[in-house]
Amino acid sequence: MRWLSAVAVLPIAFTALSVSADTSVNYSELGVVRTTETYKTVGDVELKLHMFDIARPGHAPTPEGRTAIVFFFGGGWKSGTTTQFEPHSKYFATRGAVAITPEYRVRNKHQSTAVQSVMDAKSAIRWVRKNAQRLGIDPKKVIAGGGSAGGHLAAAVATLPEFDETGEDTSISCIPNGLLLFNPALDLRHEAFNIERDSDRYQDILSRLGTIPEHISPTLNMREKAPPAIIFHGEDDPTVPFDQATEFAKGWSKHGICEVKGYKRQAHGFFNLNRKNEYFRLTTEAADRFMVKQGFLSGEPTIKELEETIRSGK
Repeated sequence: MRWLSAVAVLPIAFTALSVSADTSVNYSELGVVRTTETYKTVGDVELKLHMFDIARPGHAPTPEGRTAIVFFFGGGWKSGTTTQFEPHSKYFATRGAVAITPEYRVRNKHQSTAVQSVMDAKSAIRWVRKNAQRLGIDPKKVIAGGGSAGGHLAAAVATLPEFDETGEDTSISCIPNGLLLFNPALDLRHEAFNIERDSDRYQDILSRLGTIPEHISPTLNMREKAPPAIIFHGEDDPTVPFDQATEFAKGWSKHGICEVKGYKRQAHGFFNLNRKNEYFRLTTEAADRFMVKQGFLSGEPTIKELEETIRSGK
């Protein structure tokens, strides 16, 4: 029997199109524009996603067959914002992809659990595929990415057979075609965190899940057909141990490609732009090269040339 926390049953609406012109933002030095749409409504909670795309003049046609990269922010399923992967999204838009940063329910704001976060992540991937033609996206080139709890969500949509939103069209697949995982939480059992089950820290983790860890751990729910994946992880991460990445890769590699990039003396969140180090550039370049190798992008990475502009926020 599944153990789920008590959650009110709320009416769900899946939105095909809802755009507000005044929410668009131009990053002129990069030639990138950000637009915002609503992808899902749960009760009185409206969940939006932000799309980063190359700016096009006037009535220029939307390019076709592009890769989409959906980035889920981290924050332990209890906090966080879509701005975390905004720098990555701006960059990959310049590389010809449509980069997307969805909101999802988190505990501090919505009194939700990781189960609802997974539901929203699945809904976001399905929304992208449903709207692929309008957005100029190839539905067979939808990548899921994220950091920490967001990395968990990206891996969860690729693995977990449960936690689909009630009433959602499950004939549209939520399984991505590739994964970009940044220090992801992949095994939510206490031993995978190297802590005691009765410890305060692990009891806090359990309180956020909404189900038992075995049912929501990507490492324990792998599929036979696994999309290509790459993991970026600090080898001295005290929050999500590096072993979680290597153990996941061992299992994933039985079904598909999984590369692990370990970074010596780096802790949790080392890849974020706000750390003001070289690892934002190094991990972004490695992610770019991985996607080129898998056929999702083409050409050489340009992050070295664009990093300063991205850091400026322009």
